[in-house]
Amino acid sequence: MPYLTLGSLEEKHPLMSSQEDGHSIPERKETVAPTPQNKHLAPLNAAPLGREGYSRPTVAAIGEDEAGESSAAANLPVGALQQLMQGRLAGLVGKSSGYIESLPEEVKQRVAALKALQSDHNKIESEFQKEILELEKKFALRYEPIYERRKMLIAGEQEPSPEELIKGEEIDKEDGFQFEGQPEPEKKELGDVKGIPQFWLTALQNHPGIADVISDRDTEALERLTDIRLAYLPQPGSEDKQAGFQLTFHFGENDFFSNSALTKNYYYQDEVGYTGDFVYDRAEGCQINWKGEDGEKDLTKRIEVKKQRNKNTNRTRVVKKVVPADSFFNFFNPPKPPHARTEEEEDDEDELEELDERLEIDFSLGEELKERVIPRAVDYFTGKALEFTNMEDDDDFESEDEDEDEDDDDEDAPSAPQQADGGECKNQ
Repeated sequence: MPYLTLGSLEEKHPLMSSQEDGHSIPERKETVAPTPQNKHLAPLNAAPLGREGYSRPTVAAIGEDEAGESSAAANLPVGALQQLMQGRLAGLVGKSSGYIESLPEEVKQRVAALKALQSDHNKIESEFQKEILELEKKFALRYEPIYERRKMLIAGEQEPSPEELIKGEEIDKEDGFQFEGQPEPEKKELGDVKGIPQFWLTALQNHPGIADVISDRDTEALERLTDIRLAYLPQPGSEDKQAGFQLTFHFGENDFFSNSALTKNYYYQDEVGYTGDFVYDRAEGCQINWKGEDGEKDLTKRIEVKKQRNKNTNRTRVVKKVVPADSFFNFFNPPKPPHARTEEEEDDEDELEELDERLEIDFSLGEELKERVIPRAVDYFTGKALEFTNMEDDDDFESEDEDEDEDDDDEDAPSAPQQADGGECKNQ
């Protein structure tokens, strides 16, 4: 092969925590779709958000020089040694194997001609992607009345029409939500419940991965989330002409911040990437005006209280320290890509690797909200969207199940050695 690739050695990382402390996310647990009826049964951490299966665009990689390595690598733990090996292999990705250089000169010239053709193809592909973006903007205008009607129903400002009820009941029957002989729910007088309480909080908690960045402290604020809207950039009349999209989170009055809306902008690079897709350039959040003295309602921070004892006087004092906290609202303070960072903000190689991971996660969350949650919010509220997510997970593990079956056959064979008991997990 002309070039060496890293292939399947790419390591999967946990999802996202606050940007400063880098806490890891717990591993996946059984998913239960929370609704107002069974919400107490559903964990907040529905499932980790993996790198695979995401909607495009892609994220530009962060270039970095090969790190220096210690001669004591052989004494490293297995995990650290594996990372070191991956780092060495990553340094070979994209390097020539010498095959092209060994070709006859006339063959090299033909290869050069193919590269020229590829360049022409790339230009057309770039135009194609830009046309698709314009088509998305066109159809966004057709979606707008639907999203406005949805907002009114959720807020209780309007009630369902007879036509909507008939169509909705037909969809319920197709989905198997209605069964013959099922007792009818208790009818309540109009005015007992307004709209659909906690609609957006439940929808976000039902998204694999977004639930992982919602802390217990966040839920009270997100209960006041009334709508999430998408707008394409640049907006009419804007001085900034860079393409991208904007996510706007609308909130009712709450005890945490005074903003009625929180925005997050994602910008694309001018040229498409190698795969023909748009590449994210950067993201910009907004300032959250936290309530309380000195931002005491700030959900992205917490106060650590420690006692210190004076060795000479034996007196104790209480020291309070504000530290970063894991929170969904860190979403509005995204990491800066290397080209947007100042000299004081420059990181070393290890920090650049972590920054690369955080950027990819941030862009993935934005794309998931744009492509899945906003268009199919009711499916995430009811949990229907989880059925398709679980189907994708089953496909991922299909090959492993086949391997396990083969192992079982081997164990039945007379020549197969007996497994030690140490490989089995025990309940404590």
